[in-house]
Amino acid sequence: ILYHLDKAKYEKEKHLQRRPQNREDMPLVGIFSQRGKDRPNRIGMTSVEIVSVSEDRLVVKGLDAIDGTPILDIKPYYPVYDKKDAVVPEWVDRLMEHYF
Repeated sequence: ILYHLDKAKYEKEKHLQRRPQNREDMPLVGIFSQRGKDRPNRIGMTSVEIVSVSEDRLVVKGLDAIDGTPILDIKPYYPVYDKKDAVVPEWVDRLMEHYF
């Protein structure tokens, strides 16, 4: 799902580089290596699980967006294009340890 981060407030001095979740145990990294909402391009993307489809409604699970966020587009997930075995820096694994 591609969506417009309409409530985001990007400030270059504050958001261009920061520690993920503002945690001191995380490295100082650039905004494009994070999933933070305050981005210069205000475009969000999340892979979701489809729960149900009807004529005028798509119900999904796992959408990382605020209720009412404008949806820009819905794309299919194809493992051949959307790599399942992507490699991430070690700090990403630490960041996600207790996220869900």
